[in-house]
Amino acid sequence: MSAAVCGAQGWTLAEVRFYTGVPAAERDARWHDFWSRKTRALKTEGVYVFTRPLRYSTQEIVIAGDAVQRIVVAQEKGIDVRIAIDIVSMARRGEYDVALVFSQDQDLSEVAHEIRAISREKGRWLKIASAFPCEANTMNRRGIDKTDWVRIDRATYDACIDRRDYRGTPHP
Repeated sequence: MSAAVCGAQGWTLAEVRFYTGVPAAERDARWHDFWSRKTRALKTEGVYVFTRPLRYSTQEIVIAGDAVQRIVVAQEKGIDVRIAIDIVSMARRGEYDVALVFSQDQDLSEVAHEIRAISREKGRWLKIASAFPCEANTMNRRGIDKTDWVRIDRATYDACIDRRDYRGTPHP
């Protein structure tokens, strides 16, 4: 997807980075194995991969009137911070002209301000753009605030889906 989207904008793809949280093996062996296989495959294809263990918390939800049920919720923590640090660090080192982020996470909007400041400090042109699927029936039709928005049509998005099976053998 990265090469197709960059090419459509007239940009040359220099590097692909992938950031994700991974479930703990003792909590969810099946999904832990899935993400381990997938990230290994990405690395062999030259993708820079950053993973962080998911964090778990117990939350209470109200069900059927006043009944309360406790559930364990997995959360990615620190992934957006790592993305932001990498975007800023790489800009300072002059490693790119355009940072294309495939996300709509508004937590990353503050990075755009910093990239403009680095551009002024270094006296060089820099841009940050956010790419996201956008169709008539898409609920969230906004990119990351303060970035250039690159809308991806359904056909391009579908053509770029990784359809490989990383599940491996089932766990009991």
